[in-house]
Amino acid sequence: MDITHLEQLSSETLLGIVNEKLRLTCSSQAALFYELDIDKQLLESKLGDIGYHYDAISNQYKNPK
Repeated sequence: MDITHLEQLSSETLLGIVNEKLRLTCSSQAALFYELDIDKQLLESKLGDIGYHYDAISNQYKNPK
């Protein structure tokens, strides 16, 4: 799956997509970047804007609050 125009997706929509992929098909963050063919810095920036960061233990993007 190729997410084109990543910058045009809302951060909330992107969060739902990546967490579902991590839950169902990707065993790691690296696998997610490979499978979706997305830019790591852009993804981290967009999700960071809404307070979400990758948690390797749960293999999900979470808000630490």
